[in-house]
Amino acid sequence: MTIALLASPAVSFAQEAPSATIAFSGGSVAAGVGYTWGNGTLLFKGKPYPFTVSGLSVVDIGIDRIDGAGTVYNLKNPADAAGTYFAAGAGATIAGGGSVAVLENQNGVIVHFHSKTSGLKLNLAASGIVVTLK
Repeated sequence: MTIALLASPAVSFAQEAPSATIAFSGGSVAAGVGYTWGNGTLLFKGKPYPFTVSGLSVVDIGIDRIDGAGTVYNLKNPADAAGTYFAAGAGATIAGGGSVAVLENQNGVIVHFHSKTSGLKLNLAASGIVVTLK
């Protein structure tokens, strides 16, 4: 999953202190329609909350491994981190590249995510990522 940095009101949260942090690892594979999967940990008020990630993308080709981290804003309750996050953009990952994304879910939780990827992957589409707390 590679997503370009988005221009959105969410970027204004960069000036505020983050509510939490996340760490994530997983992968994706695609041939037209792609699928992303993985596991991560949300660290909120010193307590870890494990989660899983799954998602679909379209106009996607390739395979890659994703390792990333991010800062979380506007999180008042760990349960609000669960849900579907959306971002739109175009990007490319080629042999060890990285990406930056601003994602927001239906609860108003915003994640500034940065990742390192390995493999070869091209995409051009809106992507929805579903986060489920374990």
